[in-house]
Amino acid sequence: MIPTTDTSLSLPSSWMALPFLGLLGLIALAPLFFPKWWHKYYPHVTLGLAAFVLAYYGFILKNSAPIFHVAQEYFSFICLIGSLFIVSGGIHIRVKSHSKPAANIVFLLFGAILANAIGTTGASVLLIRPWLRMNHHRIGAFHVVFFIFIVSNVGGSLTPIGDPPLFIGYLKGVPFWWITTNSLAIWSVAIGYLLTVFYLLDRHNYKRIAWIDPSPTENSHGNWRVEGSLNILFLGVILASVFINNPYFVREGLMIVAALGSWLTTQKKLYERNHFSITPIKEVAILFIGIFATMLPALDLLQVHAKSLGMTSPSLLFWSSGFLSSVLDNAPTYYSFLTAMLSVFVDGEIVKQVQQLILTQGASLTAISGPQSHEILNTWAALQRYHGAKVAAGIVNVEQIKIAYLIGNPPYHLHLLALSIASVFFGATTYIGNGPNFMIKSIANEAKIATPTFLGYIYKFSIPVMLPMLLLVWFLFFRHS
Repeated sequence: MIPTTDTSLSLPSSWMALPFLGLLGLIALAPLFFPKWWHKYYPHVTLGLAAFVLAYYGFILKNSAPIFHVAQEYFSFICLIGSLFIVSGGIHIRVKSHSKPAANIVFLLFGAILANAIGTTGASVLLIRPWLRMNHHRIGAFHVVFFIFIVSNVGGSLTPIGDPPLFIGYLKGVPFWWITTNSLAIWSVAIGYLLTVFYLLDRHNYKRIAWIDPSPTENSHGNWRVEGSLNILFLGVILASVFINNPYFVREGLMIVAALGSWLTTQKKLYERNHFSITPIKEVAILFIGIFATMLPALDLLQVHAKSLGMTSPSLLFWSSGFLSSVLDNAPTYYSFLTAMLSVFVDGEIVKQVQQLILTQGASLTAISGPQSHEILNTWAALQRYHGAKVAAGIVNVEQIKIAYLIGNPPYHLHLLALSIASVFFGATTYIGNGPNFMIKSIANEAKIATPTFLGYIYKFSIPVMLPMLLLVWFLFFRHS
């Protein structure tokens, strides 16, 4: 979801952030203190708060553009999540049950790598059910949470396909392989840390279980096998459609067609083996209507004030953008901060000078002089390295020049890297930080697996596990910036 504030129109009052904060409070506390009431009435409360905010934009601000935009963004979001949910539900991966800690480590590492090829959402919905079956005899909340940490979030930080913030950066002009080459060391440290902590917890859990279920649901000695392989083709259609931006609805139409094709061609026994139910996607669909709508005022205010939020150094940017990514959804937070960075750091005169270099194909290099000459030359070098063909054809746009300026000139290079890493990593720290998180919780709950509450997730896992990892990443890569 990308904020679309028009500064010529009135900004929402800061008080209008209260519906969003109220909804977060209810998601966090209601299941603890009045679970029956919340389970029955959460659709009414969620839709009511959403309607209140949308009515405020329509009748008080008289600005209907954000309403249509949020409707479009929500529709795209639910088409992607829903189609992946249906298609993955028809893929049954037969696994060896009673998995040992070492096998779990290999599986999670595979999921982290796969997330960069098919996205964290795709990898999450494809692998969560076999993950639960592998560990059914000793499943614990930490199995679900570390799956969210590794597969649904941190693992997908190597490519623009991996996580929504990075894909937004790619659409804005960040070269496809730039994030891979610059974040590989960070990814290795983060994944290595999380896998180590998980292994220690899982080994303790494995040793503590003194018995083994004599009648496992899967063949403990059989080979791995994939059933419903036709759905892999439908999965590919969905993932490929993500790259289609125009005309509108073609992307979503392909996702819907793929989901319908999967549903009509998949043997129902495969859905039964996966214990498939629409309850998880129904819960996600309803709650995220409220989250998308009530988030609007907060995002509009963020886009205006992002320039003053930790832009002075990559270190501060890492923590400020990361914290907001954990509560405002990481994709719009990334967009707001990136937009602010391009506005604050990139001088218009530099853009004009680089455009002149493109027009002359570098012939005017000798005429470059002055205090900004070094930055101009670095930007030109970055453009030639990452957009050489477009430079030669003279079709480089302004946004690509601005991104090349960030990439080619330290410390702005570190600003962009800090924003990219923080948006992905901090997205794991709450259930709403990234799209797949809440869905994984819902799928696990549907399988009768106890998962942490909203607050329990934060203080039992995010603070003691994710926070030390974030501190380690900051200390090693951004502390001196």
